[in-house]
Parts: sequence; structure tokens; C-alpha cells
Amino acid sequence: MAGIHKISHPIVNSELSKLRLSSTSPKEFREGINHIALILGLEASKDLEEETFDGQTPIAAFKGTVIKPRVGLTPILRAGLGMTDALLTLFPSAPVYHLGLYREKITLQPVEYYSKLPAQPPVDMVYLLDPLIATGGTAIAALTMIVDWGIPADKIKLLCVLASQEGLKNVQSGFPGLEIWVAGIDEMLTKEGLISPGLGDTGDRLFNTMRP
Repeated sequence: MAGIHKISHPIVNSELSKLRLSSTSPKEFREGINHIALILGLEASKDLEEETFDGQTPIAAFKGTVIKPRVGLTPILRAGLGMTDALLTLFPSAPVYHLGLYREKITLQPVEYYSKLPAQPPVDMVYLLDPLIATGGTAIAALTMIVDWGIPADKIKLLCVLASQEGLKNVQSGFPGLEIWVAGIDEMLTKEGLISPGLGDTGDRLFNTMRP
């Protein structure tokens, strides 16, 4: 279902509050991102189409179900890696297509430096993993790459831990058919394009590369 879906859950709220704290260790930060990503993935998957099959238990025959669409995971490097394991828990056979994008510090524009998308998409839908949406530029660049690859916007689910109001508006205006699943929304952006109060640089906090 297209639109912005904000998760309302006490565990998500508690985990997000812990992520915001500057005193949270890299280990705790990684665990928090993983926990929130798992809940986001579950919530975003409630409407996946199923198909049935006939099976046999040790006791009797039964009618089971499997997920019908072939799902691919697309984390945006490097912060998106923090969400990948959680989604692989839900979709253990899903291919993972890494996209390398960074935001140029002066212009705040996204710069592509890596893409693992094959020539033709062997999947029916994609979960795009990006923990933070500040201005929305990086997410829009990644979405453009995926749509140009051959996956329509209504077959993409964007999962993010925290987003700004402005960033969500920018992404939604560019891709109105997109599903966006978010754990928290902040209203403010700093003049440097950072979410405020936010939670800092997700990549640095995930991988313990914060500068003193």
C-alpha cells in the first residue's frame, strides 16, 4: 500500500530512543538497528501475496503457503548493511544487491560509486534499506537506479529507521506509488542537511568510525 507508514510500537520507540543517545555503544547501536529493521520488515511484509501447496506432516496431509513474489534486498552502503541481516532473517534466500551512494558534503547531492544490480532483475520486488532519510537525495538516487533497472516504484518498499519530514516529502513527491516504512520522523533539518535531533551518522556509529 503506497504512502508513508510509521510504525507505532513500544519496543520500536524504546530502541529508537536508545539509538539517539550519544552514550550508546557501537555494539548496542548495531543491535538496535537490527531489532528495528526486523520489525519494519515484518510490518512491511503483511500484504505479501501467498500461494498454496499440498504437503504432508508426519501425521497427516495439510495445505501450506509460501510467499509468491521473489524478493530482493538492496541496502545502500554503508549504513544499509546494518539492516540487511534482519531482512535476511525474514527472506534467507533473497539476493542482496548493494548500492554505493554517498552525499557530497558541500552540495548535499548523492554520488554513485558502486552498483551490484545485474543486467536484468531476477526478482519481482525490492526492499530498499536506508536507515536515515535526511534530505531524501540518496534515497531518490537509489530509487531511480532501481526503477531504471526494471522494478516499478509500486514494487519497492523503502525501509528506514529515522526520517525527516522534508526528506519523506521529497521522496514521496518523486515516487508517489512507493511504500515507505519508517520507525521515527523528526521535523528539523540542520543547515548541513542533518536530521535534528536525529541520531548522528549511522554508518560511523554502526562501524565505530566516529572521529574524536
